[in-house]
Amino acid sequence: MRAEAQAYVDKINAALALLRRSLDWDRALRRLDELNARVEDPTLWNDAKKAQDVMRERRRLDESISATRAIESELSDTVELIEMAEAEGDEEMAADGTESLRALAERSDADKVKALLSGEADANDTYVEINAGAGGTESNDWAEMLQRMYTRWAERHGYKVELVDYHAGEQAGIKSATLLFKGENAYGYAKTESGVHRLVRISPFDSNARRQTSFASVWVYPVIDDNIEIEINESELRIDTYRASGAGGQHINTTDSAVRITHLPTGIVVQCQNQRSQHKNRAEAFNQLRARLYERELAEREAVADAQNATKTDIGWGHQIRSYVLQPYQLVKDLRTGVTSTAPSDVLDGDLDSFMAAALAQRVTGEAVAVEDVD
Repeated sequence: MRAEAQAYVDKINAALALLRRSLDWDRALRRLDELNARVEDPTLWNDAKKAQDVMRERRRLDESISATRAIESELSDTVELIEMAEAEGDEEMAADGTESLRALAERSDADKVKALLSGEADANDTYVEINAGAGGTESNDWAEMLQRMYTRWAERHGYKVELVDYHAGEQAGIKSATLLFKGENAYGYAKTESGVHRLVRISPFDSNARRQTSFASVWVYPVIDDNIEIEINESELRIDTYRASGAGGQHINTTDSAVRITHLPTGIVVQCQNQRSQHKNRAEAFNQLRARLYERELAEREAVADAQNATKTDIGWGHQIRSYVLQPYQLVKDLRTGVTSTAPSDVLDGDLDSFMAAALAQRVTGEAVAVEDVD
């Protein structure tokens, strides 16, 4: 088989191996049989919420297993076709087969990413919290660029975006912001973005046009369902109110409607100011606190806790997960997976899927990659 066709075959086989590994293939087949049996039980619908959960799990599992089997079957048929064409010297048929492999490789990559979203809260909506690092205006501006990047990424995926909390920088940019993305698998995709992000560029705020390095942190945590019990002792909380504020006046209020809640045992702080009433802001802040405590519990149970808790470290050198270089050359490099892009403008416009897919795959394989940061 020609080198081009073999490269596609290798890529597809790698995706299939990851699909089977992420599904825990034998366990997945047994679980699907169990779910199919439960669906046949008429008493299942006595509890509508439970029935919906069963149907949702069954659908997701069936789609992943069916997609894997379809790729395996199509790969086998296409390879057989190419081998037959090459044996008969039919160049046109061999070329058609290679093109089919190319399309199948793209499809297997997409299906692989979907199958990787099998975590406990992956299907949920998500909060994305952005904080500027030390560095004043430079870091504030970088934090606002990240806010725009994630907003554009969410819009590309058809997610609804809400601004939950916002603190403007003194001269430009933001000190912090919390976004809420609503849509299927929002947390599953975005969770790999937790960590410190580094920007290198010629400063637009420096009259001497010097090269500057800025840092900002991102923390992603899931919106949790009402059926997930998270105990919160109100005696362990400090609740403060303050006047909402923001850029352009749209977030400014004349009453102390904004709410900040500090969970004293863990030091977790959440805040909300996007609602007009203190009561609504308080309710949203409690939702965030429950989500943060749940994310903390997930992180403790997962082997990849380091990635999820990256923003608990200093926002600076030695902790970054990705570097974005705009000058003197153009490069974005993920320091966990080695994935790069030579089009930073596209990445900053929300083109993040390749970075997310690689990070999701790494969580399944557990394979560390030795990656050097860029200057």
